[in-house]
Amino acid sequence: MTFVLALLPVIAIVSIGHFLAYRNTLTPEGWRGIERLCYVLLFPCLIIRVLATAPFDGSPWRIALALITAQLVMAGMGHAARFSPGIARPAIGCIIQSNVRWNTFVALSLAGTLYGDAGLALTAIAAAAMIPTANVISVLGFSRYSDRTTTPNPLLELFQNPLVIACIIGALFNVSGFTIPAVADRVIETLASAALALGLLVAGAGLDLDALKHTGTRTVFWSLVRLLMLPLMAVSLALWLGVQGTGLAVVAIAAATPTATNGYILARQLGGDAPFMANLIATQTVLAILTMPLVMWLFDLV
Repeated sequence: MTFVLALLPVIAIVSIGHFLAYRNTLTPEGWRGIERLCYVLLFPCLIIRVLATAPFDGSPWRIALALITAQLVMAGMGHAARFSPGIARPAIGCIIQSNVRWNTFVALSLAGTLYGDAGLALTAIAAAAMIPTANVISVLGFSRYSDRTTTPNPLLELFQNPLVIACIIGALFNVSGFTIPAVADRVIETLASAALALGLLVAGAGLDLDALKHTGTRTVFWSLVRLLMLPLMAVSLALWLGVQGTGLAVVAIAAATPTATNGYILARQLGGDAPFMANLIATQTVLAILTMPLVMWLFDLV
């Protein structure tokens, strides 16, 4: 019940973002600008601040290992989609991306609501592990199965990712024992305070519920595979590695969130089946309202 109560405000803010976009409160370009602002400034500020002062035990590397291993297995399952009858190659790239991407905005909001700064810090660790892995896997998947002849360099994009850079900066402050100067800390704190709300609004604005009209058996099947198998594998691995308490809950939350809404843009840019990707995003976002509490209940984390 505690998790459901924490999930309700997230659903409400995402719904508000979708309603505002539906009413054309901002143009699509305006929403993309806000999403870019969250990505390059607000969320990096949040990550730097929580990582700089987080009291870590030995769990971060175990959390990262469990999540990355689960992503790699899910990528393999996505590649197996090529044996499905009648499936086009660009759709396979979308399944691979769907299987490994996650909604960072939702995960940070839930972890912060339930577990405070400790939850935020461990979710930042999860982000540092999962985002680069998802980016590399997604780009490689599209490069193999799309009709495009050129694709971005996944390693170059990795080192240009603002969230990854923020994780490195925050970790350096934590390990070195240096503190962020008072004025800079106040600026970072103020910017970070806007991250979660704007991130969830953007997630809602980017949600194409009209895509649900075209949802078929294949979309529902791969959505359930993603929403259930990734958290089941990640949490099982984390338990085997000895992760407990807040760390285990963060693994479950990070893995159980639906795939990221910006996956549609990447699918369109890299020659994937963009309409199918929109179907996966919309279907998972709706189904996650049921599957996320189920996952938390199965592992007795609520």
